[in-house]
Amino acid sequence: MSLQRLAIRVAIGCLSAALVSGVIVQAQSAPPKPSGSKATPGPTPTPAPPAGVTPPADYVIGPDDALTVNFWRDKDMSADVIVRPDGKITLPLINEIAAAGLTTEQLRATVVKASMKFLNEEPTVNIIVRQINSRRVYITGQVGKSGPYPLTEHLTVVQLISIAGGVAEYAKTERIQIVRTENGQQKSYFFNYKDFMKGKAAALKQNIELKIGDTVIVP
Repeated sequence: MSLQRLAIRVAIGCLSAALVSGVIVQAQSAPPKPSGSKATPGPTPTPAPPAGVTPPADYVIGPDDALTVNFWRDKDMSADVIVRPDGKITLPLINEIAAAGLTTEQLRATVVKASMKFLNEEPTVNIIVRQINSRRVYITGQVGKSGPYPLTEHLTVVQLISIAGGVAEYAKTERIQIVRTENGQQKSYFFNYKDFMKGKAAALKQNIELKIGDTVIVP
């Protein structure tokens, strides 16, 4: 056998020995997996609070409003409620609480205080407004669709007329009336829609922002 062939065989033998040795070392260094082992579960995510609507800045709770009183990590005390005509809501364990006339923060504080009679530590409570039904205005007469409409922020007479489908063909648009209760007394404001459409300054000022309970009459 030539010296060249002998050198090649020796090199191949050394390479094979190195590969086998590497495989053995890797197998020995890998930590054994315990039989029947399971993946370690991660932390349970905190459930997101129920979705709601964003109330206007001056919002106070009123009858027929739909709310969610959410106790964090306590489903038994949480509840979806409708504010009754008497202004109260009923919650599990706590029973009746007055809600009408309060802001959401004031109601939250009231619920927390009432719940402390039954809990050892102060709970985390959220008040979510699901639907606002107490903030309504009304329109009647010669419009496309008369009836109650939700009062959105900065809603004017013209905007309500548009939402209600516009004025009818034979409506007397020069004498549209807005009836409003202030301090227990009814007051009337008049709006000349015809002049408003012509851009007259006096009529532009008559296009007032509506308040809760206003009734627009289109003769």
